[in-house]
Amino acid sequence: MPAASDGTPARTSACRVFVDPEGPVVVEGPVEIVLADGTVARSDRFSVAICTCRRSRAYPWCDTSHRRRERAGRQAEERNQ
Repeated sequence: MPAASDGTPARTSACRVFVDPEGPVVVEGPVEIVLADGTVARSDRFSVAICTCRRSRAYPWCDTSHRRRERAGRQAEERNQ
């Protein structure tokens, strides 16, 4: 990939991002994520789910942990009705 004048990789096309308010952010890959501590997580997959709830054991990648917790709460609400 060609580099921009500041040394960062230059994109030849737009990156597509899908935002789900109740789930992860899905990004067409490959993807590099720079975490708060400066660590870089990289995925070469064609599409990746990035965790936004921080419940994932594979953070920054989503492992759908948010779904399990959400469903359990819904089932408890249904029993109480």
